[in-house]
Amino acid sequence: MTRKDHFGSLAGKTILYTGAAGGLGLETTLHLLRTGARVIAIDNDPVKVAALQDAVAGQGLAGLTVEMLDLSDLAGLRAGLERLSAAVGGFDVVINNAAIYPSKPFEAFTIEEMQLVQRVNVDAAIVCVQVALPHMKQAGRGRIINIASITFSGGWSDLTPYIQSKGALIGLARAWAREFGKYGITVNAVSPGAFPTDAEKIHPDLPGYERRIFDQQAIQRRGAPADIANILMFLASDASSFITGQTINVDGGWVMH
Repeated sequence: MTRKDHFGSLAGKTILYTGAAGGLGLETTLHLLRTGARVIAIDNDPVKVAALQDAVAGQGLAGLTVEMLDLSDLAGLRAGLERLSAAVGGFDVVINNAAIYPSKPFEAFTIEEMQLVQRVNVDAAIVCVQVALPHMKQAGRGRIINIASITFSGGWSDLTPYIQSKGALIGLARAWAREFGKYGITVNAVSPGAFPTDAEKIHPDLPGYERRIFDQQAIQRRGAPADIANILMFLASDASSFITGQTINVDGGWVMH
């Protein structure tokens, strides 16, 4: 059963979604499938992929294709995406969500470790867009959404390569929005706040971390995966056709600008 509200424009669209089986990705994938969209889920965590497939089957949803591609292997990623694009007739929406987030003091990172984060979090997103762009141009319509992070707005200790990568995704969203607008393609970034996902496990004092979150947020509750799913569905739909080059914070009012 598909949703018949203003997300109806997603019915029949093919969505390329990296990190689609993760903590925030799973819920969004389910929401997208309920609209009648087809989701090409790129993920390489077998446990999370199995949970996603079980959730999709349990809700009787159709339209999911899972590909276990390594985003650090850019040549392999491109080959896999080109094969998929040819099989499905191109991607209408790209959601660049997958990321790694190693945590330690800046001086402890090697340049190779910094480059790995850049390759997975940013360069893989570039490959996704390069593969998707010809179809979007031909169709005269496309949606690209980069998942950034609240950390870029405030800065966090011990996450330098991750924050650097999220800043790059915001910059790419702005550059692509300007360049691709004449083709009917919109590009935006979504910056999630502190959502309860596996990423939080890097914090040694989780209760103290949660107290700090509530001290910062205007809305006194933790974010839920549906909060991200709703904004991604909106930006992927025709309802957002005049919004581009923007960074939208979904953080309970933590960062305001």
